[in-house]
Amino acid sequence: MDLQERLAGHSAAVVPDGPGDPFAELKNRLHLAVIGELGPQLFNAETNPLKLRERVLADIRAQLDREEGLARADRERLVGEIADDTLGHGPLERLLADETVTEVMVNGPHDIWIERQGRLHETAARFTDESHLRRIINKMVATVGRRIDESSPMVDARLPDGSRVNAIIAPLSLSGPLLTIR
Repeated sequence: MDLQERLAGHSAAVVPDGPGDPFAELKNRLHLAVIGELGPQLFNAETNPLKLRERVLADIRAQLDREEGLARADRERLVGEIADDTLGHGPLERLLADETVTEVMVNGPHDIWIERQGRLHETAARFTDESHLRRIINKMVATVGRRIDESSPMVDARLPDGSRVNAIIAPLSLSGPLLTIR
């Protein structure tokens, strides 16, 4: 839990339902369960990425099998979204995989834009809340050996795939976490 969350009296694990996402609480609960079950295996550099992805998908499906009242389409969508959160960059994963996207701009958890052929387009992708966005930012910068917190609220780094990432959090950003990936 960072200083801003402690001052606000919020817990990082408590995720209120995001706008338009009735599965936000379920996704958070299953995400934490999968991370708790797999633990250090997720961060072991020697683990085969394909086998790890298969294991994560199997664990997510096993967790979802315990849930009642979910349609098959919802289950498969949840499997993909939770796997993206666990192994990748959450809602940004599909945008980053798109070769036509030249830049991703996140102006808060519910305001994500992309640049495609020199034009800006708003996306339907959303983070659950600010703590979800902060978790993804922390994951991104940690892969390159950097950190972002109140004492170092801005990071400009190059990701392993060659992309540039720039992130700003409070106290420098007064409107919440901001992120650009080029």
